[in-house]
Amino acid sequence: MEKSVNLLIVVLIFLIMMTDVSAQKTITVRFKESSEVLTNPGIGFTTFQRFNGDESNEGVGWSEGKPIEYQKFDGNLVTKDQPMSSIAYFRIYWRYMEPEMGKYNWEMIDNAMKVAHDRGQTLMLRIAPYGRGKEDVPTWYRNLVGGPDLWPGREYWRVDPEDPRYSLHFCKLITELARRYDGHPDLESVDLSIVGVYGEGVDAEFLTQNTRETLVRSYTDNFKKTPLIMLLTDEKTNKFGLSQANVGWRVDCIGDLGFWAKDQINPESTHMYDRYPQGIINFGMKDAWKKAPVSLEVCGTIKSWKGKRDSCKWCQGYNIDQVKYIIDETLKWHISSFNGKSSGVPEEWRPLIDQWLKKMGYRFVLRSFSFPEIVSPGERINFKSWWDNKGVAPIYKKYLLAVRLTNEKRTEVIITDADINSWFPGDNIYDDAVFIPQDIPAGIYQFQIGIVDPQSHKPKVNLAIEGKYPEGWYPMGKLEIK
Repeated sequence: MEKSVNLLIVVLIFLIMMTDVSAQKTITVRFKESSEVLTNPGIGFTTFQRFNGDESNEGVGWSEGKPIEYQKFDGNLVTKDQPMSSIAYFRIYWRYMEPEMGKYNWEMIDNAMKVAHDRGQTLMLRIAPYGRGKEDVPTWYRNLVGGPDLWPGREYWRVDPEDPRYSLHFCKLITELARRYDGHPDLESVDLSIVGVYGEGVDAEFLTQNTRETLVRSYTDNFKKTPLIMLLTDEKTNKFGLSQANVGWRVDCIGDLGFWAKDQINPESTHMYDRYPQGIINFGMKDAWKKAPVSLEVCGTIKSWKGKRDSCKWCQGYNIDQVKYIIDETLKWHISSFNGKSSGVPEEWRPLIDQWLKKMGYRFVLRSFSFPEIVSPGERINFKSWWDNKGVAPIYKKYLLAVRLTNEKRTEVIITDADINSWFPGDNIYDDAVFIPQDIPAGIYQFQIGIVDPQSHKPKVNLAIEGKYPEGWYPMGKLEIK
């Protein structure tokens, strides 16, 4: 009799447990993918020496390196014939950053970051040692070292980088730059610029190893939070940079299918067909995109690709197939951002550019999200999620995946442990759990999801799905807490 009673109790307990399990309904939400061109942090077209809302450069020219000139802003962030941008890219010559020895023009950088922030952008920055023409090294440094305006045998060097005073003063500027701005939320990235006209690193392969290491380490030893991007220059410099930090790479002549062929010793040698695809592999940069961004720059301007004129060395008259080839190569190289030099995009090429923007960098499609219908305060809510990164690169900034519970009584943002920086192109599964606050009132809550800023916990990244609320969150349904 006693055994029968015990058995009955066990059966009853099992039935109760089964009833609870069966009553615990799991909700699975599937999302409709959006075809919208998204403006997201760290990816897409950059403005150049300009901000969102500024007028584009006229014709096929551009400016760079000089102190920032601010256009009158009417409150409209849209720039005619330009995609919306999350990055304002500026190049500034050393002479304007350090007009007197040891006195740095931080106000110029502070103002640029503030304006970028106000226009919905972050600042991408290069401090170039010098340019051409009158854009020499600082006057005080020229007086210090003297020497020829163009260094003999190195037409892209205006001073001797092997002079220890060059490393002393230029590296001190970079060290102080990092001390002031490393990790600043409005600083997108910094170009690892060491020698050459425009800071493009031409002839860097001729540096002694000691000078090379000193110049490179002024960046890698000091920028620990803000991403660094190296010019694709030579095997020694690029491989040493990679040995010191997770650095990305950039090049400044995307689209060269033969601009200067008649001036080349080898007329068949071009940036797009030869130098870049070979350099990416030979200099060790093939997999750098997995840890740091690839940021590329147009050769000439996009408008100059279209119209062929004898007076313009960049004007080639490319057809649509040639433009597609250029775009496909950049995607193969895992591009995150593109500097079109704020020159505008030909209207007939805009659909092609929009398709490019949908693949550039990361593009997160949330395919499905599963969660229980009912939970209790203090309980753990288990969920499953399937994400598809339809871009060609991961996201590099440390944004956070969060869920939000909200109703008329309470709004609670809960941060997950997701490492979204590991979401490479293709499918990504993230199954985990978060705890419901113990003191949350019972009730029906709207359950939402978003990728948020680590400081404000407000949504920062647009997902490629439909249904976004004005605050930036995406709805997943209702969750009952009781």
